Amino acid sequence: MILADENVDHRIIATLRADGFTVQSIYEVQRGLADEEIIALSRQPPQLILTEDKDFGEWVFAHGVRDISVIFLRYEFRDTEEVILTLRELLRTRLSDLYGAFTTVDVHKIRIRRL
Repeated sequence: MILADENVDHRIIATLRADGFTVQSIYEVQRGLADEEIIALSRQPPQLILTEDKDFGEWVFAHGVRDISVIFLRYEFRDTEEVILTLRELLRTRLSDLYGAFTTVDVHKIRIRRL
């Protein structure tokens, strides 16, 4: 299951749902949740946090938060379609590698760092 932060473009969420992924959108169900609440929500059951918010990198790397899985999207608005294609392929081919990792996705590369 994917837990989409409220900053994730609705087109990304719709595409992933159309591909058969279960995506819970914070924007749709609980707008305004703090990052700490999203982290807690992502743990039971374990979910991938999908975000465009750099703060999740800070939570993981500066504050040492573990036991979460984050996919951080970095792209310009004009590259939305390209990042959607990259994300779809990543989820189809490497889904199990994404749990317990901080993954950065942009239009040119994917970096998966184990936590």
